[in-house]
Amino acid sequence: MVLAVKVPRTEGEKVRRKLLERGVLDRRYKIKVEGNYILIPITSEVVGFETVDVELEKAERRPHSYREVVKIPESLRKFLPSSFDIIGDIAIIEIPEELQGYEREIGEAIIKVHKNVKAVFMKGGKVEGEYRVRELIPIAGEKRTETIHRENGIRLKLDVAKVYFSPRLATERMRIFNKAKAGEIVFDMFAGVGPYSILLAKKVKTVFACDINPWAIRYLKENIRLNKTWNVIPILGDAREVAKKVKADRIIMNLPRFAKDFLKEAFASAKDETIIHYYGFGPEKDPFGDHIKAIKMTARKFNANVEILDKRIIRNYAPRQYNVAIDFKVTFS
Repeated sequence: MVLAVKVPRTEGEKVRRKLLERGVLDRRYKIKVEGNYILIPITSEVVGFETVDVELEKAERRPHSYREVVKIPESLRKFLPSSFDIIGDIAIIEIPEELQGYEREIGEAIIKVHKNVKAVFMKGGKVEGEYRVRELIPIAGEKRTETIHRENGIRLKLDVAKVYFSPRLATERMRIFNKAKAGEIVFDMFAGVGPYSILLAKKVKTVFACDINPWAIRYLKENIRLNKTWNVIPILGDAREVAKKVKADRIIMNLPRFAKDFLKEAFASAKDETIIHYYGFGPEKDPFGDHIKAIKMTARKFNANVEILDKRIIRNYAPRQYNVAIDFKVTFS
Protein backbone atom coordinates (compact mmCIF):
# COMPACT_ATOMS: atom_id res chain seq x y z
CA MET A 1 0.00 0.00 0.00
CA VAL A 2 1.11 3.56 -0.77
CA LEU A 3 0.28 6.80 1.02
CA ALA A 4 -1.55 9.19 -1.34
CA VAL A 5 -3.40 12.51 -1.34
CA LYS A 6 -7.01 12.32 -2.58
CA VAL A 7 -8.18 15.46 -4.41
CA PRO A 8 -10.91 16.36 -6.96
CA ARG A 9 -9.77 15.91 -10.57
CA THR A 10 -10.21 19.64 -11.19
CA GLU A 11 -7.59 20.36 -8.51
CA GLY A 12 -5.17 17.58 -9.48
CA GLU A 13 -2.48 19.51 -11.36
CA LYS A 14 -2.44 22.41 -8.90
CA VAL A 15 -2.03 20.02 -5.95
CA ARG A 16 0.64 17.97 -7.75
CA ARG A 17 2.72 21.12 -8.20
CA LYS A 18 2.34 22.05 -4.54
CA LEU A 19 3.44 18.59 -3.47
CA LEU A 20 6.41 18.80 -5.83
CA GLU A 21 7.42 22.19 -4.38
CA ARG A 22 7.20 20.80 -0.83
CA GLY A 23 9.37 17.82 -1.82
CA VAL A 24 6.81 15.17 -0.80
CA LEU A 25 5.66 13.94 -4.23
CA ASP A 26 6.56 10.25 -4.51
CA ARG A 27 7.86 9.79 -8.05
CA ARG A 28 8.22 6.04 -7.60
CA TYR A 29 4.50 5.53 -8.24
CA LYS A 30 2.00 6.58 -10.91
CA ILE A 31 -0.86 8.97 -10.21
CA LYS A 32 -4.24 7.19 -10.34
CA VAL A 33 -7.63 8.50 -11.49
CA GLU A 34 -10.56 7.12 -9.51
CA GLY A 35 -13.95 8.51 -10.54
CA ASN A 36 -14.01 12.25 -9.89
CA TYR A 37 -10.87 12.09 -7.78
CA ILE A 38 -7.11 11.80 -8.33
CA LEU A 39 -4.81 9.87 -6.01
CA ILE A 40 -1.33 11.43 -5.88
CA PRO A 41 1.44 9.39 -4.17
CA ILE A 42 3.36 11.14 -1.38
CA THR A 43 6.36 10.25 0.76
CA SER A 44 4.92 11.58 4.07
CA GLU A 45 1.75 13.01 5.61
CA VAL A 46 0.70 16.46 4.34
CA VAL A 47 -1.36 18.81 6.51
CA GLY A 48 -4.50 20.16 4.87
CA PHE A 49 -5.19 17.27 2.48
CA GLU A 50 -7.15 14.05 2.73
CA THR A 51 -4.71 11.13 2.69
CA VAL A 52 -5.45 7.47 1.98
CA ASP A 53 -3.61 4.17 1.71
CA VAL A 54 -3.97 2.78 -1.80
CA GLU A 55 -2.38 0.36 -4.25
CA LEU A 56 -0.60 2.21 -7.06
CA GLU A 57 1.45 1.06 -10.04
CA LYS A 58 5.17 1.62 -9.90
CA ALA A 59 6.39 4.30 -12.30
CA GLU A 60 8.97 3.26 -14.84
CA ARG A 61 12.21 5.08 -14.08
CA ARG A 62 13.87 6.37 -17.20
CA PRO A 63 17.60 5.63 -17.16
CA HIS A 64 19.83 8.68 -16.87
CA SER A 65 22.83 7.13 -18.62
CA TYR A 66 23.45 4.62 -21.40
CA ARG A 67 25.71 2.82 -18.91
CA GLU A 68 22.63 1.71 -16.99
CA VAL A 69 21.16 -0.23 -19.93
CA VAL A 70 24.12 -1.30 -22.09
CA LYS A 71 24.47 -5.09 -22.33
CA ILE A 72 28.10 -5.97 -21.68
CA PRO A 73 29.88 -8.19 -19.10
CA GLU A 74 29.93 -6.65 -15.61
CA SER A 75 33.74 -6.86 -15.52
CA LEU A 76 33.94 -4.42 -18.45
CA ARG A 77 31.59 -1.73 -17.16
CA LYS A 78 34.43 0.18 -15.55
CA PHE A 79 35.81 0.91 -19.04
CA LEU A 80 32.61 2.58 -20.33
CA PRO A 81 33.21 6.25 -21.22
CA SER A 82 31.44 8.65 -18.89
CA SER A 83 30.74 11.20 -21.62
CA PHE A 84 30.42 11.66 -25.37
CA ASP A 85 29.44 14.40 -27.79
CA ILE A 86 25.97 14.91 -29.22
CA ILE A 87 25.94 17.08 -32.34
CA GLY A 88 22.40 17.59 -33.57
CA ASP A 89 20.96 14.07 -33.64
CA ILE A 90 24.35 12.36 -33.99
CA ALA A 91 26.38 10.98 -31.06
CA ILE A 92 30.16 10.56 -31.28
CA ILE A 93 31.91 8.43 -28.65
CA GLU A 94 35.48 7.32 -28.00
CA ILE A 95 35.53 3.59 -27.17
CA PRO A 96 38.62 2.13 -25.45
CA GLU A 97 40.34 -1.04 -26.65
CA GLU A 98 39.00 -3.01 -23.66
CA LEU A 99 35.48 -2.69 -25.12
CA GLN A 100 36.39 -3.82 -28.63
CA GLY A 101 33.61 -6.06 -29.95
CA TYR A 102 30.87 -4.29 -27.97
CA GLU A 103 30.62 -1.18 -30.14
CA ARG A 104 27.11 -1.96 -31.41
CA GLU A 105 25.77 -2.64 -27.91
CA ILE A 106 27.15 0.71 -26.73
CA GLY A 107 25.67 2.56 -29.72
CA GLU A 108 22.25 0.97 -29.30
CA ALA A 109 22.22 1.82 -25.59
CA ILE A 110 22.92 5.48 -26.38
CA ILE A 111 20.01 5.58 -28.84
CA LYS A 112 17.73 3.87 -26.30
CA VAL A 113 18.44 6.45 -23.58
CA HIS A 114 18.81 9.57 -25.75
CA LYS A 115 15.62 9.62 -27.82
CA ASN A 116 16.83 12.54 -29.94
CA VAL A 117 19.90 10.59 -31.17
CA LYS A 118 19.40 8.84 -34.52
CA ALA A 119 22.99 7.83 -35.34
CA VAL A 120 26.05 6.85 -33.29
CA PHE A 121 29.66 6.90 -34.47
CA MET A 122 32.87 5.94 -32.71
CA LYS A 123 36.08 7.91 -33.09
CA GLY A 124 38.50 6.14 -35.38
CA GLY A 125 41.54 8.31 -34.80
CA LYS A 126 42.85 11.73 -33.77
CA VAL A 127 41.75 15.08 -35.17
CA GLU A 128 44.35 15.68 -37.85
CA GLY A 129 45.11 17.22 -41.21
CA GLU A 130 44.61 20.72 -42.53
CA TYR A 131 40.83 20.46 -42.10
CA ARG A 132 40.94 19.18 -38.46
CA VAL A 133 38.69 16.15 -39.06
CA ARG A 134 38.85 12.56 -37.83
CA GLU A 135 37.72 9.17 -39.11
CA LEU A 136 34.26 8.22 -37.81
CA ILE A 137 33.00 4.62 -37.75
CA PRO A 138 29.22 3.97 -37.66
CA ILE A 139 28.17 1.64 -34.83
CA ALA A 140 24.38 2.11 -34.51
CA GLY A 141 21.40 3.84 -36.08
CA GLU A 142 21.41 5.72 -39.36
CA LYS A 143 24.56 5.85 -41.49
CA ARG A 144 24.40 9.59 -42.31
CA THR A 145 26.83 12.22 -41.04
CA GLU A 146 24.93 15.44 -41.84
CA THR A 147 22.81 17.05 -39.13
CA ILE A 148 21.51 20.35 -37.76
CA HIS A 149 22.86 21.33 -34.34
CA ARG A 150 21.10 23.88 -32.14
CA GLU A 151 22.87 25.97 -29.49
CA ASN A 152 22.60 29.46 -28.05
CA GLY A 153 19.51 30.20 -30.14
CA ILE A 154 21.13 29.49 -33.52
CA ARG A 155 21.06 26.54 -35.96
CA LEU A 156 24.19 25.06 -37.48
CA LYS A 157 24.04 22.62 -40.38
CA LEU A 158 27.17 20.50 -40.78
CA ASP A 159 28.64 17.16 -41.74
CA VAL A 160 30.53 15.71 -38.77
CA ALA A 161 32.79 13.70 -41.10
CA LYS A 162 33.84 16.69 -43.22
CA VAL A 163 34.27 19.57 -40.76
CA TYR A 164 35.56 20.13 -37.24
CA PHE A 165 32.96 21.08 -34.63
CA SER A 166 32.90 20.82 -30.84
CA PRO A 167 29.59 21.19 -28.97
CA ARG A 168 31.58 21.47 -25.73
CA LEU A 169 32.45 25.10 -26.49
CA ALA A 170 28.84 26.36 -26.51
CA THR A 171 29.28 28.10 -23.12
CA GLU A 172 32.56 29.65 -24.24
CA ARG A 173 30.94 30.97 -27.42
CA MET A 174 28.17 32.59 -25.40
CA ARG A 175 30.78 34.14 -23.11
CA ILE A 176 32.40 35.85 -26.10
CA PHE A 177 28.99 36.95 -27.38
CA ASN A 178 28.28 38.65 -24.04
CA LYS A 179 31.57 40.55 -24.27
CA ALA A 180 31.08 41.70 -27.87
CA LYS A 181 29.69 45.17 -28.58
CA ALA A 182 27.35 46.55 -31.19
CA GLY A 183 29.18 48.21 -34.08
CA GLU A 184 32.27 45.98 -33.87
CA ILE A 185 34.07 44.42 -36.82
CA VAL A 186 35.00 40.82 -35.98
CA PHE A 187 37.57 38.58 -37.67
CA ASP A 188 36.91 34.87 -37.03
CA MET A 189 40.21 33.45 -38.29
CA PHE A 190 39.23 29.75 -38.18
CA ALA A 191 35.47 29.95 -38.49
CA GLY A 192 34.50 26.40 -39.41
CA VAL A 193 30.74 26.22 -40.02
CA GLY A 194 30.25 29.44 -38.05
CA PRO A 195 29.44 28.71 -34.38
CA TYR A 196 31.20 31.92 -33.28
CA SER A 197 30.48 33.94 -36.42
CA ILE A 198 26.74 33.25 -36.67
CA LEU A 199 26.20 33.92 -32.97
CA LEU A 200 28.26 37.13 -32.91
CA ALA A 201 26.51 38.39 -36.05
CA LYS A 202 23.35 38.76 -33.97
CA LYS A 203 25.09 41.57 -32.07
CA VAL A 204 28.03 43.10 -33.97
CA LYS A 205 28.22 45.06 -37.22
CA THR A 206 30.17 42.65 -39.45
CA VAL A 207 31.93 39.31 -39.11
CA PHE A 208 34.65 38.24 -41.54
CA ALA A 209 34.57 34.43 -41.25
CA CYS A 210 37.56 32.62 -42.74
CA ASP A 211 38.32 28.93 -43.14
CA ILE A 212 40.60 26.89 -45.38
CA ASN A 213 38.20 23.93 -45.56
CA PRO A 214 35.81 24.30 -48.55
CA TRP A 215 33.25 22.06 -46.83
CA ALA A 216 33.24 24.37 -43.80
CA ILE A 217 32.62 27.41 -45.99
CA ARG A 218 29.87 25.58 -47.89
CA TYR A 219 28.04 24.87 -44.62
CA LEU A 220 28.82 28.34 -43.30
CA LYS A 221 26.98 29.82 -46.28
CA GLU A 222 24.01 27.55 -45.57
CA ASN A 223 24.06 28.61 -41.92
CA ILE A 224 24.06 32.28 -42.88
CA ARG A 225 20.83 31.61 -44.80
CA LEU A 226 19.36 29.45 -42.02
CA ASN A 227 19.92 32.18 -39.42
CA LYS A 228 19.52 35.19 -41.73
CA THR A 229 22.84 36.62 -40.54
CA TRP A 230 23.66 38.44 -43.75
CA ASN A 231 26.40 40.47 -42.01
CA VAL A 232 28.67 37.41 -41.95
CA ILE A 233 31.17 37.51 -44.83
CA PRO A 234 32.34 33.93 -45.62
CA ILE A 235 35.92 33.69 -46.92
CA LEU A 236 37.47 30.51 -48.26
CA GLY A 237 41.20 30.82 -47.78
CA ASP A 238 44.27 30.69 -45.55
CA ALA A 239 44.06 33.04 -42.56
CA ARG A 240 47.65 34.10 -43.30
CA GLU A 241 46.53 35.68 -46.55
CA VAL A 242 43.17 36.98 -45.37
CA ALA A 243 44.70 38.74 -42.35
CA LYS A 244 46.52 41.14 -44.66
CA LYS A 245 43.17 42.48 -45.88
CA VAL A 246 41.08 42.68 -42.68
CA LYS A 247 41.19 45.13 -39.77
CA ALA A 248 39.04 44.14 -36.80
CA ASP A 249 37.96 45.30 -33.35
CA ARG A 250 37.70 41.72 -32.09
CA ILE A 251 39.57 38.63 -33.31
CA ILE A 252 38.73 34.97 -32.62
CA MET A 253 41.66 32.51 -32.77
CA ASN A 254 39.99 29.15 -32.18
CA LEU A 255 42.73 26.86 -33.48
CA PRO A 256 44.24 25.58 -30.21
CA ARG A 257 46.89 23.28 -31.66
CA PHE A 258 48.39 25.90 -33.99
CA ALA A 259 47.13 29.32 -32.84
CA LYS A 260 50.68 30.30 -31.78
CA ASP A 261 51.75 30.06 -35.42
CA PHE A 262 49.14 32.66 -36.43
CA LEU A 263 49.82 35.35 -33.83
CA LYS A 264 51.69 37.49 -36.37
CA GLU A 265 48.60 37.50 -38.61
CA ALA A 266 46.31 38.36 -35.68
CA PHE A 267 48.46 41.36 -34.76
CA ALA A 268 48.51 42.44 -38.41
CA SER A 269 44.70 42.53 -38.36
CA ALA A 270 44.47 44.36 -35.05
CA LYS A 271 43.55 48.02 -34.63
CA ASP A 272 44.44 50.06 -31.57
CA GLU A 273 42.63 48.46 -28.60
CA THR A 274 41.54 45.34 -30.48
CA ILE A 275 40.50 42.43 -28.26
CA ILE A 276 41.89 39.00 -29.24
CA HIS A 277 40.42 35.73 -27.98
CA TYR A 278 43.21 33.16 -28.20
CA TYR A 279 42.88 29.40 -27.63
CA GLY A 280 45.58 26.82 -27.04
CA PHE A 281 46.61 23.59 -25.33
CA GLY A 282 48.87 23.64 -22.31
CA PRO A 283 50.36 21.23 -19.73
CA GLU A 284 48.85 20.89 -16.29
CA LYS A 285 51.97 22.32 -14.62
CA ASP A 286 51.83 25.66 -16.49
CA PRO A 287 48.97 25.76 -19.03
CA PHE A 288 49.32 29.48 -19.91
CA GLY A 289 53.06 30.24 -19.72
CA ASP A 290 54.23 29.37 -23.23
CA HIS A 291 51.21 31.04 -24.84
CA ILE A 292 51.58 34.32 -22.96
CA LYS A 293 55.30 34.33 -23.74
CA ALA A 294 54.52 33.90 -27.47
CA ILE A 295 51.88 36.65 -27.35
CA LYS A 296 54.28 39.16 -25.73
CA MET A 297 57.13 38.22 -28.08
CA THR A 298 54.90 38.87 -31.11
CA ALA A 299 53.71 42.16 -29.62
CA ARG A 300 57.31 43.42 -29.43
CA LYS A 301 57.77 42.72 -33.14
CA PHE A 302 54.81 45.01 -33.86
CA ASN A 303 55.88 47.66 -31.35
CA ALA A 304 52.60 46.92 -29.55
CA ASN A 305 51.56 46.50 -25.94
CA VAL A 306 49.34 43.71 -24.66
CA GLU A 307 47.13 43.61 -21.58
CA ILE A 308 46.02 40.15 -20.45
CA LEU A 309 42.33 40.61 -19.66
CA ASP A 310 41.45 37.05 -18.72
CA LYS A 311 42.81 33.53 -18.83
CA ARG A 312 40.82 30.39 -18.24
CA ILE A 313 41.01 26.62 -18.36
CA ILE A 314 38.09 25.55 -20.53
CA ARG A 315 38.34 21.77 -20.19
CA ASN A 316 40.65 18.78 -19.93
CA TYR A 317 41.87 17.90 -23.40
CA ALA A 318 44.08 14.89 -22.67
CA PRO A 319 45.81 13.46 -19.58
CA ARG A 320 47.57 16.40 -17.88
CA GLN A 321 46.70 18.68 -20.81
CA TYR A 322 44.22 21.58 -20.79
CA ASN A 323 42.36 23.51 -23.45
CA VAL A 324 42.90 27.13 -22.40
CA ALA A 325 41.60 30.55 -23.43
CA ILE A 326 43.43 33.86 -23.12
CA ASP A 327 41.76 37.22 -23.78
CA PHE A 328 44.13 40.13 -24.39
CA LYS A 329 43.96 43.71 -25.62
CA VAL A 330 46.40 45.12 -28.16
CA THR A 331 47.45 48.75 -28.12
CA PHE A 332 49.99 50.42 -30.37
CA SER A 333 52.47 52.94 -28.96
